[in-house]
Amino acid sequence: MPLLVMKFGGTSVATLDRIRRAAKRVGREVANGYDVIVIVSAMSGKTNELVGWVEETSPLFDAREYDAVVSSGENVTAGLMALTLQEMDVPARSWQGWQVPLKTSSAHAAARIEEIPTENMNSKFAEGMKVAVVAGFQGISEEGRITTLGRGGSDTTAVAFAAAFDAERCDIYTDVDGVYTTDPRITSKARKLDKIAFEEMLELASLGAKVLQTRSVELAMRFKVRLRVLSSFEEYDPTAGTLVCDEEEIMENNVVSGVAYSRDEAKVTLMSVADRPGVAAAIFGALADAGVNVDMIIQNISEEGRTDMTFSCPTNQVTRADHAVQDAQERGLINYHGLVADTDVCKISVVGIGMRSHAGVAAQMFDALSAEGINIKVITTSEIKISVLIDRKYLELAVQALHDAFGLEKAG
Repeated sequence: MPLLVMKFGGTSVATLDRIRRAAKRVGREVANGYDVIVIVSAMSGKTNELVGWVEETSPLFDAREYDAVVSSGENVTAGLMALTLQEMDVPARSWQGWQVPLKTSSAHAAARIEEIPTENMNSKFAEGMKVAVVAGFQGISEEGRITTLGRGGSDTTAVAFAAAFDAERCDIYTDVDGVYTTDPRITSKARKLDKIAFEEMLELASLGAKVLQTRSVELAMRFKVRLRVLSSFEEYDPTAGTLVCDEEEIMENNVVSGVAYSRDEAKVTLMSVADRPGVAAAIFGALADAGVNVDMIIQNISEEGRTDMTFSCPTNQVTRADHAVQDAQERGLINYHGLVADTDVCKISVVGIGMRSHAGVAAQMFDALSAEGINIKVITTSEIKISVLIDRKYLELAVQALHDAFGLEKAG
């Protein structure tokens, strides 16, 4: 039988009524001739509650027990979904990660999927099971302990199952009805995309778009898993949502597909750094060891053996970055005269595979920002992306200006 993977996020299974609504969608696909693997998240708010209980019980908690507690939210949803489907006369069974088994690394709270053997579940499909309801976000380590994949891990679970079982498609049901050209809360002109390439979705996800978890898009691109993002609250429509697919499936499109933003960015500058071979490696090695997520990097021209080094990172990591470079200086690895942090900036990015074959995108972007009196502090580019740091107070204005400048309200 052809197979579909359907993933339902926390808001889609937040109540018993919503679980019933989701189960009806699953039942419809079974009636259409599919075997279905359903991946479920914990009911909305449940994971946060469980994490709170762990932290209240044991501030310096054992990560293995953290995973044992926090993974239980998905187990509840999986059982309730299976029971609901059985009440609809759909042969369904719930599966926890260890029952599949979904094999992971031993990095508790941040495990990576290593293997999903298909024999166990396929034998149950052969015996007449039509729906396997799998608890997302969890697996089992080589030591036999429950592991979790980190926040948003249910998306990754769904894509991994679609790849392992060679599914026709992986449908991600969430509280939005697709991927938009930008955040509809900022501009009413934002348009839902029918299709978007894996690379574009990966850039948008990493640059602040919250629709899909970055790891899940990476996995989908690697294994060519066709993803469909759609709302569990809209009426059934087989053509609904946004298809995330290979670039070859998309005809001519706009040069720019979307505008993304990240509100909580900081611009950090190390002043008067002694400029010598290996200094960049020493600085960014220290930041990496401290878990600082560095994005943009700029080094000024060296004068009299000293230079300024600027980078961006999330606002909540500035203190960590400061301590990391101070420690590196105390150990004699680097030499600098001071650190200046601007925590009132944001990152705005335009993304599009069409940039590869079109010149002038950067000039058009900079012109649009200049026309609104917005000063650019830092610029970085890749083959299909241009990102800038600007003052945070201009975030909404910049997004609207760029959306208009590239005509994103119109279909390509």
